[in-house]
Amino acid sequence: MLPPDSLSSAPSSATAPASLTGAARVLVHAGLLDETRALQAQAEAQAGGTDLLSVLLQHGWITAAAAAHGLSQTLSLPLLDLDALSADRLPRHLIDSRLAERYRLLALGRRGNTLFVAGSDPTDREVVQRLKFTTQLLPEWVVVEHDKLLTALRRQQEEISSDSGSIAEVQLEELGGETSSQSGAATVDARVDADDAPVVRFLQKMLVDAINLRASDLHFEPYEHQYRVRFRIDGELREVSNPPVGIRERLAARIKILARMDIAERRMPQDGRMKLRFGSKTVDFRISTLPTLFGEKIVIRVLDASAATLGIDSLGYEPAEKARLLDAIRRPYGMVLVTGPTGSGKTVSLYTCLNLLNKPGVNIATAEDPAEINLPGVNQVNVNERVGLTFATALRSFLRQDPDIIMVGEIRDLETADIAIKAAQTGHLVLSTLHTNDAPSTLSRLLNMGVAPFNIASSILVITAQRLARRLCERCKEPVTLPDAALLDAGYTPQHVAQGLKLYRPVGCPECNQGYKGRVGLYQVMPISPEIERIILNHGSSSDIAQQARRDGVRDLRQSGLVKAARGVTSLEEVLSVTNTA
Repeated sequence: MLPPDSLSSAPSSATAPASLTGAARVLVHAGLLDETRALQAQAEAQAGGTDLLSVLLQHGWITAAAAAHGLSQTLSLPLLDLDALSADRLPRHLIDSRLAERYRLLALGRRGNTLFVAGSDPTDREVVQRLKFTTQLLPEWVVVEHDKLLTALRRQQEEISSDSGSIAEVQLEELGGETSSQSGAATVDARVDADDAPVVRFLQKMLVDAINLRASDLHFEPYEHQYRVRFRIDGELREVSNPPVGIRERLAARIKILARMDIAERRMPQDGRMKLRFGSKTVDFRISTLPTLFGEKIVIRVLDASAATLGIDSLGYEPAEKARLLDAIRRPYGMVLVTGPTGSGKTVSLYTCLNLLNKPGVNIATAEDPAEINLPGVNQVNVNERVGLTFATALRSFLRQDPDIIMVGEIRDLETADIAIKAAQTGHLVLSTLHTNDAPSTLSRLLNMGVAPFNIASSILVITAQRLARRLCERCKEPVTLPDAALLDAGYTPQHVAQGLKLYRPVGCPECNQGYKGRVGLYQVMPISPEIERIILNHGSSSDIAQQARRDGVRDLRQSGLVKAARGVTSLEEVLSVTNTA
């Protein structure tokens, strides 16, 4: 980098007075600025505490392009057009943001001990010395136009302020469980390591990014030579970061401390919870650790309480399906079952129903493993089988607490099923879940558990099976024409095909994830009609029940998805993928 002292040897077309310094002297030497204006601008800059080029551009005495070309040519420094660079690809960690803002600097990159810096005034000695001291690198100057530099710095500062502002508002609060550390020394060491600032900042950034990207789960996965972080966004896992392998123990310890787990225990799986305050919004996280060959895999599930308060209309029920479900939950007693695999949205559906039923004059009690979202006004109990608090135990206690509505997180065994059914038969509304493929197979599952057919027929009001399909991005989706044969194979009727279906396909844009943004539910809402009751009492099969449900006008999951595709909510490809086992 050419020092300012070498100006006397630089080619010039004018002689600058000794009172001129820095960029003013260079521009006068280059014949781009007259002495009078240079002296006036220099005095104004010193009096106003600003830079010379800003004063010159404000008066219109020189253009930013002319100044950059003059400084570059006179000082023999490279010239760069910032418009040719992508601002989001520039490194931000090489120069402190406050230093960059004060001295109008933009880091371009680093090679060995050399730091490449973009600036509009390379004659400032103080800047050079500060850069050397703070970065311990040798600055190599690249001249850029002053107005473009200010624009790039303002854009970068806005992004940094947005990110740091979000993270500054993040407060991780410890929740749940007891810490049962068995080794005091190990605990102290782990806490010291876990409080390492880079680990704290990395974890907070991952959590904030997950919320901003609408992720439902975060996966921290250690391997022999790699540490991988993946987010599940709209049902699909996406790799987002590869931190150093050496961070895995400290990161695991930090998460365990926040979730009140035993940080000394690394051989057994553990569960816990923590809370993130994101501005005015509070988000709960459920934590699960699992020992693997090369460290503990940690999965953090995002439990957004706002999802349960959006209302039933936001879940994607068709009008007929919504009417059947609302009719069932407004009954004074009986059982409502929600079925589907893990991650199909069963909990959100149940919580939405509880929110509709949660009134001052209603006593609601829930037994969950664990309680995922805090519902004010609802008495929620965490099942803890280690101390003997099972679903069945909680249900028995509920019946002595004068409940109106009971929610059981999951029916797993005959004992829980029997107590829930008896509660439904004795004046209580019971809501619960099972893991089955569709609504008709739920009845077979209960029979296989050992529940008597007459108890099933007399207590269950409605069974809802559900899946989550990715929702097409409204901004970039585009119509697609498919052959009639493909539409018929998918399940559309000849009448639908003849009427002309307007289907859409994903495209992809900056606002979505490969053409999809968010998810929508596909539902099979099957009331227990008198005909289905007779099939149950006669020990009919799941296929018999499914046939009767179709005669009753109940759509299966595939048909529900086809309706969503015909309305442009999702794609036919997504429907076929989600319902291929239904």
